[in-house]
Amino acid sequence: IASRGAIIPAAVGVDIGCGMNAVKTSLTENDLPDSLHALRRDIEAAIPVGFNAHKRVGVTRDLGDDIYSQAIALRDRFETLRILQYAGKLNRERVWLQAGTLGGGNHFIEVCLSEEGDVWLMLHSGSRNVGKVFAEVAISMAKEIAARQNRDLPDKNLAWLDEGSKEFDVYTEALAWAQDYARHNRAVMMSLLKRVMKQHFGDRFRATDYAINCHHNYAEHEVHFGRRLWITRKGAVSARKGQLGIIPGSMGARSYIVCGKGNPMAYQSCAHGAGRVMSRTAARKRFSRDDLIRQTTGVECRKDKNVIDEIPAAYKDIDQVMEAQKDLVDTVAVLKQVLCVKG
Repeated sequence: IASRGAIIPAAVGVDIGCGMNAVKTSLTENDLPDSLHALRRDIEAAIPVGFNAHKRVGVTRDLGDDIYSQAIALRDRFETLRILQYAGKLNRERVWLQAGTLGGGNHFIEVCLSEEGDVWLMLHSGSRNVGKVFAEVAISMAKEIAARQNRDLPDKNLAWLDEGSKEFDVYTEALAWAQDYARHNRAVMMSLLKRVMKQHFGDRFRATDYAINCHHNYAEHEVHFGRRLWITRKGAVSARKGQLGIIPGSMGARSYIVCGKGNPMAYQSCAHGAGRVMSRTAARKRFSRDDLIRQTTGVECRKDKNVIDEIPAAYKDIDQVMEAQKDLVDTVAVLKQVLCVKG
C-alpha cells in the first residue's frame, strides 16, 4: 500500500515489524548428526516459544555489547513514547521479558541446508505483545476518528490516520519503535541460537558475515516515482536492486534467499512467503496427525495435533510463488529445513 500523508494502522497489522533473520554458517551437511532431536530440545530450552517469556530481564547482558546497547537504546526510547498514555493494559515488564522470544502461529526457528550442502540458521518473529498493543491502540484511534468525522468506509478496518494529526504522530513514533524492537527481538534470538549451535558443534561452528534481517509487516517513508510516500508492506519484503531478502515456504517445503531487482511497478517489493491456502480451522478439520508426520518427513520438528494448522498442505506451493515473481527478485540460495521449532 502506498499513500501520501496517511497510514491505515490495520494494514500494517498487529504484529508490527514481523520479519525474518537468516545467517549462513561454517557448517556443512556432513557436520550434522543423524538425529537432531537433542539440538531441537536445547533450542527450545534457550528460546521461549508460544506465550512463554524469559525468566529474567537481563538476558541481553550475556550476548555481547552490540545486543546490550540495542536493548538500552530501545528502553530509553520506550519511556518517551507518547502512545504509552493510551496503552493502559500494557505489561511493561513483559515487554523486556519477551525480547528474544519466538511467539506462536507461523513463527519459527529453523536449521536449513542449501542445495550446496551449507547449513543456514533462519528464524521468523516480530514485536510480540507490545507491537500488538500499540497496533490495537492505533486501530482504535483511527476508527474513532472515522466515526467522529462520519467517514464513509466500505470496511471499518480501512480507517486511517492523517499525517499532521496528533494521533498520526503518536502512532508513527510507536510504529518506528516497535519495528526496531522486532528487529532486536530477532537479533537476540539469533544470538541465543548461535550459542546453542556453538555448544553442540564447538569450533566447527561460526556464523559467517552472510546475514539478513528484514521486516515484512511494516511501514516507512520512501521515495517512489519522484514522490515521498508512506509505503506499507503487509506480507511483503523490500526488494530494492541488490537488496537481499528471505522468502520462506512452509515447515516441510523450501525457502529462498533472494536479491531484489528493484522493480518500480511493485514499489520495489516482493512476496514474503508462501501464504496460506486455507484457514487454521479448516486445516485442523481436514488433516490428521498422520498427515502432519508424513508431510514433515525428514524434518526434526513437533508432530503433535497442536501444530496441525501449520501443516505444509495448508500453504501455497512456494515454487509457484517464486515463479510468479521472477520479475521482482533473483534467487541467491535455495534452502530446505532439517529442523523446525514452532511455538
